[in-house]
Amino acid sequence: MTIITVSSKFQVVIPREIRERARLTPGQKIQAFLVEGRIELVPVEHTRATRGFLRGIDTDVPREPERK
Repeated sequence: MTIITVSSKFQVVIPREIRERARLTPGQKIQAFLVEGRIELVPVEHTRATRGFLRGIDTDVPREPERK
């Protein structure tokens, strides 16, 4: 566990080990979420990076009949 200090400007430094494991790069965007009293940081992926991630998914899903 790593303890991080919040600066007077409410800035924090993400420790090197976490940055490397999350493969963060300088200038990368991160979303912050407040979840049950804790802050979660999630890297934002470009749409192009997610292209093809559903390849091979079964799209044959039963649908409701048309409503009149």
